[in-house]
Amino acid sequence: MASVAPPTDDPLLRPAIKVGPGMSRRWRRGHPWLFSNEIEMTAQAKELPRGTLVTVVDAGGERLGVGTFNAHSLIAVRLLSRDSATVVDAGFLALRLRAALALREIVVAAPCYRLVHSEADGLPGLVIDRFGDVVSCQVNSAGMERLLPALLTAIEAVLAPRAVVLDNDTPVRELEGLDSYHRVATGELNGPVELVENGVRFLADLDGGQKTGWFYDQRDNRAFVARLARGQRVADFFSYAGGFAIQAAAAGASEVTLVDRSEAALALAEQAAALNGVAPVCRFVRAEAFAEMARRVAAGERFGVVVCDPPAFVKSRKDLATGLKGYRKMARLAAALVAPGGFLFAASCSHHVTADAFAEEITRGVALADRGCRIMRAAGAAPDHPLHPALPESAYLKALVLHLD
Repeated sequence: MASVAPPTDDPLLRPAIKVGPGMSRRWRRGHPWLFSNEIEMTAQAKELPRGTLVTVVDAGGERLGVGTFNAHSLIAVRLLSRDSATVVDAGFLALRLRAALALREIVVAAPCYRLVHSEADGLPGLVIDRFGDVVSCQVNSAGMERLLPALLTAIEAVLAPRAVVLDNDTPVRELEGLDSYHRVATGELNGPVELVENGVRFLADLDGGQKTGWFYDQRDNRAFVARLARGQRVADFFSYAGGFAIQAAAAGASEVTLVDRSEAALALAEQAAALNGVAPVCRFVRAEAFAEMARRVAAGERFGVVVCDPPAFVKSRKDLATGLKGYRKMARLAAALVAPGGFLFAASCSHHVTADAFAEEITRGVALADRGCRIMRAAGAAPDHPLHPALPESAYLKALVLHLD
């Protein structure tokens, strides 16, 4: 899909979107969105192309900032700047990218991280993951889609990557009225790209892999689990490309078993094992995780560390009850595989599941396995995934490390 270049931004000529009387309080308190029921949805507003840059005006005429507008989305306005005189162009986007880059260079050693985490980095609807000299972008809003030509210019100016991949096939784009597509926007991509995490080498498939190709959010949790794995047998269910397992092996695990239903993901993990010289202690099993856990429980297997980092069980609110039962079942099966005195790591990336609800289901599952436990660590995403203070719902990742009796 070709992106339409936005017209040159002129703050004096931008269309204005008026906030309804008494509806600007959240915006003034720092929230980066205006919902469709908070603005005056006039006939002129409805005719604006999706993603149009607009000046936000209070009911009394005060200018409140500049954002992107989509009359067909529940989130009607996404904030770009609270200074309505700001010119939104490639230069503006480059400034935001440089600020995001400076932060990541403080908190992450290698040039492999989430470079932009949407609203928290002042670029709503945009996710950028960096893999050295390759970047993968997810554009999830009509406004950022309209700014895409300027964004690509900014990325080139700040990073000069050899390739930029647009991974724009996420379901959320449908809510913005956008088509789905996946393409290499600039440069060339020949096979998986290499990344380094916690000193360990991995391969990410930016063409056919999940999301942007790698889950950087678990970086710190993987490092913690690796410290527990020395001398232990480790089982990594839903292993994907081996983030937890290969780091555990590199840290001195005596044996590591990776279980995933994706042959392609396991192939990447097997290559990573070879890259790091730990292939002799790694076992790769293509299977459905729940069935494989049940089989191994029946066989009486035990591991010093068991990792369960599944894809989202709750993709919408209607799935909540079923998803919570899924986490409980996962914990019950996994706990039965943990040797006495061993550790269970469990995670949820379902943003509809609260931290309290997740902890309750995991501990209930452990109890159903007739095991006692204590929580050693409760964590979220790594610091290259900062949270916008007005969007607590963006704290999607929940992770627990439990020590079992």
